[in-house]
Amino acid sequence: MFGSKSQMISASDALDGRPEAIPTTDTHFINGNPIHPPFPEGIETAIFGMGCFWGAEKLFWETPGVYSTAVGYAGGFTPNPTYEEVCSSLTGHTEAVLVAFDPGKISYEQLLGLFWENHDPTQGMRQGADRGTQYRSAIYTQSDAQVDAAKRSRDMFQGALSKSGMGEITTEIKQLGGFYYAEGYHQQYLAKNPNGYCPDHSCGVRFPGSP
Repeated sequence: MFGSKSQMISASDALDGRPEAIPTTDTHFINGNPIHPPFPEGIETAIFGMGCFWGAEKLFWETPGVYSTAVGYAGGFTPNPTYEEVCSSLTGHTEAVLVAFDPGKISYEQLLGLFWENHDPTQGMRQGADRGTQYRSAIYTQSDAQVDAAKRSRDMFQGALSKSGMGEITTEIKQLGGFYYAEGYHQQYLAKNPNGYCPDHSCGVRFPGSP
């Protein structure tokens, strides 16, 4: 539909990548907390793909109960890719946000609600005008509990979408294979560049049970 960039590449055809991590930053530009583990005791992590990772990260760092955030690449095959490689759609990765959160202040289920409400999960390999496999909707899980919660929330939100006349959810839900941190200039990008471009791709549907 949108050319080769909308087709998921196979592992055998993906770029080789590199053994070492690409340079990035260590601390959060907004709150000074670390963006890499190990995080303080009790802090858990969630990984989401919602299209452009700049705006998605801003959504979460502004959420009470979130300790830290970072942007990176996940869901594909190429180890330690660069932004340019991910944009080529030759890595299989999508733009993703790591959310380190305090479950005593905000639950994983509440984060899932923010995830569903703040992008359109029915668009396949794109978000709005941003087209390519790197913009696909995704939830990368790290435990059986996260798998169960993600699938339950998907089914609930699908009901809300269907009532609004929208299509089927295309969100990829699978176990996290690895999270590769993006380059330093991408971290907390919209705080460093307040006029940076990042469109609103919200589908306008509220998650069931949201206030």
